[in-house]
Amino acid sequence: MNLKKSKEIYQESKKYIPGGVNSPVRAFNSVGMNPIFINRGEGSRLYDEDGNEYIDFICSWGPLIFGHSNKDILSDIDTVIGRGTSYGMPTAIELEMAKLITEISPSVEMVRMVNSGTEATMSAIRLARGYTKRDKIVKFEGCYHGHSDSLLVKAGSGALTFSVPTSPGVTEGTSKDTLVCTYNDLDSVRKVFEEMGNDIAAIIVEPVAGNMGVVPPIKGFLQGLRDITKEYGALLIFDEVITGFRLSAGGAQQYYGVNSDLTCYGKIIGGGLPVGAYGGKREIMNMVSPTGPVYQAGTLSGNPLAMYMGYKTLKNLKGKNDVYKSLEKKAIYLEKGLNEIIDKLKLDATVNRAGGMISMFFARGPIEKYVDVMKCDTEKYAVFFREMVSRGVLLAPSQFEGIFISQAHSFEDLDNMLKAAHESLSVVKDS
Repeated sequence: MNLKKSKEIYQESKKYIPGGVNSPVRAFNSVGMNPIFINRGEGSRLYDEDGNEYIDFICSWGPLIFGHSNKDILSDIDTVIGRGTSYGMPTAIELEMAKLITEISPSVEMVRMVNSGTEATMSAIRLARGYTKRDKIVKFEGCYHGHSDSLLVKAGSGALTFSVPTSPGVTEGTSKDTLVCTYNDLDSVRKVFEEMGNDIAAIIVEPVAGNMGVVPPIKGFLQGLRDITKEYGALLIFDEVITGFRLSAGGAQQYYGVNSDLTCYGKIIGGGLPVGAYGGKREIMNMVSPTGPVYQAGTLSGNPLAMYMGYKTLKNLKGKNDVYKSLEKKAIYLEKGLNEIIDKLKLDATVNRAGGMISMFFARGPIEKYVDVMKCDTEKYAVFFREMVSRGVLLAPSQFEGIFISQAHSFEDLDNMLKAAHESLSVVKDS
């Protein structure tokens, strides 16, 4: 496969952009190759600067639920652009978007638009602290909630150990109020709350962990978090940046039947444009400025282009259970196909699935916690990734991400993916 232009662009980019990319995973460091620079997308396909075609299972990391350049979603976008791209003033489409989100989302009565998932989680945590008048928050090892300072932490030795910053530039003072527990382990959460529950403002969690691969919640885990937060007067924040409007129209809350106090969104609600939002109960959201004392602002929040694209996307998802049935059917098809290949080749690999979300781990299962994920053979994944790319299939350039399926993917695409996977995994086995 010829990647000459991508390589040239990458070498030039490194002179002007740290690492040559604007988000670390795009550098392809973990898979041992130079990044692929994309020229355009259409349906289930991406085309790079060298003219190579790929079946795309990244889908802009989730938001392109209808695939690339969907004509229905993009209809009339030229008219919206022609009116202006940003005003710094309120628009009617913001109201329509907010109403639509509250109609679809089980626990959201009011919503505030922001510009990214990181802004959404950061703002939700500030709001939780302001509402409860408490400082500490609980997060989970392996769950990623953006790059704000208080969330870039890892666990120390034991659930009650104060967190250690995982990035230079994050101070110990910033991270000291973040407590890290084990995902899918309610006992670790109970221990923390028994020790300092009266100081904890909120638990923030990905209801389905999507940033260490797809790791579904075990039975009773989410309800257990709901029960613990109610007992101690803390808030429950669901980070649905990945699961929101992808796992079901009502996100993980609808899918698992457990509601949160605050919910964070991103990606899909902009139809692929930069966007985020956080929302929840009216009583809590009324604490946000200008109604209340918790300050948060953004010049481009509610940007008319993002609102238009998000509105069209969510409108096409509202009440459309057939969309989610279709995505789950495709995910089940891939799950079955990959498991058959794994069994046939006798590989140490595990496929996890939650609804239409799926990923494959190079480790024996079950994969339920961060410690399980960390057993994965990332070198084997790198070989697998490169082999798949050479066969025209683009997966996430990281073992710790999901396989994103869209409505644009046909079963022929899935068969081609499985054929490539069989050939690629055969190479992995022999490597």
